[in-house]
Amino acid sequence: MRQLPGPILHVIRTLAAAAGTMLAASFVIFVALALAPGDPVSQILGPRASDAQRAQMRDQLGLDDPVLVRYWHWLTGALRGDFGTSLTYREDVSALLEPRILTTALLVLMATILILLVGLSLGTLGGTSDRWRPAVNALVGLGVAIPGFIAGSALISLFAVRLGWFPTFGAGSGFTDRVWHLTLPAIALAMGWSAYVAQMTSAAVSEENKREHVLTARGRGISRASVFRRHVLLNASIPVLTASGLTVAGLVAGSVVVESVFAIDGLGSLLVKSVSSKDYAPVTAISMIIVAVFVIVTTTIDLAQVALDPRLRKQTR
Repeated sequence: MRQLPGPILHVIRTLAAAAGTMLAASFVIFVALALAPGDPVSQILGPRASDAQRAQMRDQLGLDDPVLVRYWHWLTGALRGDFGTSLTYREDVSALLEPRILTTALLVLMATILILLVGLSLGTLGGTSDRWRPAVNALVGLGVAIPGFIAGSALISLFAVRLGWFPTFGAGSGFTDRVWHLTLPAIALAMGWSAYVAQMTSAAVSEENKREHVLTARGRGISRASVFRRHVLLNASIPVLTASGLTVAGLVAGSVVVESVFAIDGLGSLLVKSVSSKDYAPVTAISMIIVAVFVIVTTTIDLAQVALDPRLRKQTR
C-alpha cells in the first residue's frame, strides 16, 4: 500500500489531535460542572419546594443518572446540534446561543481588526526605528497594565457620558447600529491584546533586523524596503502569526468582562448569568465554543507555520 506524503500525514495527525483535544475538553468540562457544588433543582424550585418535588424534578432532568451516562447523552446530542435546554430561560440552548454568537462574533471581529492595525503597526515601528522604540515600549506597557474593565469604564465615562458620541450599553440592531454600539467595547477589548501583539512584533522584527544575512544585504546596497520585505518580514511573520492567532482566540474569553461592563447580550453575559444561576447547559455549550475557537486557531497556526517555514516542511516529510 502506497504511503501518504509527509505533509498530508501531518495534516491528518494535526486534525486528529484537534478532535481528541475537543473530546477530552468536553469530558473535563462536563464532569467538572456536574460535580460542582450547588443544586440546579433548588435554583429552579426555590427553598419552599418539598422533597418529593425535588426528587421528581431531578428525575425529569436525569440528574440521578451516573455522570458518564449523562455525558454520553449530552455528547450524542451535541453532535446533532442539541446542547440541551436552559433551566433558567426554558429554551433550547441552541436557540439562546444563535443571536448571541452573532453579537460576540462581530465584537471579536472589530477588536481583531483594531488589534492587527494597531499592534502590527506599532510593533513594526518599534522594531525598525530606534527613535520610536521608547515611545512604542511606553504605549505597550500602558496597554498591558490597564485591565479591560477599567478601560471600558474609562471609555464609557469619556466618550459616552461626557461627549455623548457613543451609547453606554447594549448591542444595537442592524449592522450599522451594531457597529456604533460595539465600537467602545471593541476598543476596550483590543487595548491589552494590541499591546501584546505590538510587543511580540517589535521583538521579532528587531531580532530579524540584526541577522547576519540582513546586514549583509544592506551592505550590498539593497534598499531597506526591499530587505525588510524579502528577509525581515517573512522570517518575523511566524512568531507574529502565533501571537496574533492566540490573541484572536483569547478575545472570545476576554469578551466576558467587556460584555458585562457594557451590558451587551452576548455569549459572555449569558455565561455569567448561567454560572450564577447554576444553569449548566449554556455554561457547557459556551465553554465548548471557547475551547473550539482555541483549538481551531492553534490548529490553523500549526498548519500555517509548516507552510511558511521550509525547515518545518522538511520535518514532516
